[in-house]
Amino acid sequence: MTRFSSATKNLRSSEIRDLMSLATKPGIISFAGGMPGNDLFPIKEIDTIYNTLTVAEKQVAMQYGPTNGLPALLESLGEFLDQKGLPVSENRLLITTGSLQAINILAKAFIDRNDTIIVENPTFIGALSAFKSYQADVISVPVGNDGMSIEHLEKAIHGAPKDPKFLYITPSFHNPAGILYSAEAKNNLITFMTGKEIPIIEDDAYSELFFHPEDADRLKPIKAINPKGIDVCYTGSFSKIIGPGLRLGWMLVPQHIYEKCELIKQSFDACSPTFSQVLADKFLRTGAIYPYLDFIRTEYALRANAMFDALESHLPQYVEWVRPRGGFYIWLQLPEGADAAAILKIAIEKGAVFVTGKTFDPEGKKNNCMRISYCNTSPEMIRIGIPIIAEAIRNICG
Repeated sequence: MTRFSSATKNLRSSEIRDLMSLATKPGIISFAGGMPGNDLFPIKEIDTIYNTLTVAEKQVAMQYGPTNGLPALLESLGEFLDQKGLPVSENRLLITTGSLQAINILAKAFIDRNDTIIVENPTFIGALSAFKSYQADVISVPVGNDGMSIEHLEKAIHGAPKDPKFLYITPSFHNPAGILYSAEAKNNLITFMTGKEIPIIEDDAYSELFFHPEDADRLKPIKAINPKGIDVCYTGSFSKIIGPGLRLGWMLVPQHIYEKCELIKQSFDACSPTFSQVLADKFLRTGAIYPYLDFIRTEYALRANAMFDALESHLPQYVEWVRPRGGFYIWLQLPEGADAAAILKIAIEKGAVFVTGKTFDPEGKKNNCMRISYCNTSPEMIRIGIPIIAEAIRNICG
């Protein structure tokens, strides 16, 4: 009999990945995937960048690179993050193969079997899967419209069987809840966490996708606030601001954490794709990223507004939701006891798909909620698909 490791017992197929096969079927309108619209990728800009590379630059792109990242990209990305107010000079930057690898590396650096960690509820399924693969004891804290409840966080820490190894949060356009932490919520969290010797992993894949420039204060990462007495490990990604096919992310972490993470990265894949790093460096260095960000913010806002209008027109009044101010997602809260899986079954039969709430619950239980995304669906399809979901909700909830 084949004998697998005990860690594999905690691995489960992501419901989102399973649903993506449905999304490719003719006639299915997908609100499931958190991926950019294919029609929005900067194809012309990338073509121009590639066609202007020298032979020497193309040779570099085809070769192995340093584990920590291509020096040119470390420089240009460092400047990009510095302009966002992040303390680049006081930390170390590590290029990773997608931001999920950054989260995975940090998980491996911190978690021993049965260690306690704290996450939000709901939380990003990719991070949750990574943490469980290292056999962590996951404790969750509910998030409200403005951020994490400090009262619940305090109870979670005091009630934990072990001192938590870290706190994982997604303050900017949360996946899946779509919320943006308020400046007050971030400051309260910093005050509470200071001196507790519990690192914060701040996952920031979406903050560039804001709809309202006046949210600048709320968009400031905790890492940019640079609190003393807390190790903040900041992760980001090129997936949403160029394209996920590049498979490039990063972490910005204190030196003593970086040293462990670079060694772990060596054991994972030696280096991230050099070809992608060359393209990403040029995209930053030429300034192409700034008009492109302006373009996709406008496009995603159009899709989001189409979904807001459709939800307001068609959803029953008992469904609660908050308009996100950026990002990709809207979180629908159904009446207590409602079963999103039953709603999904009906919606699929009628031609629309979304992700049920229990996918994002660390305990896999709470299912009276659902995530719908507008990022990969045109306004026209949104106007057709949302009434299908609304009808399915009524069929189950009345």
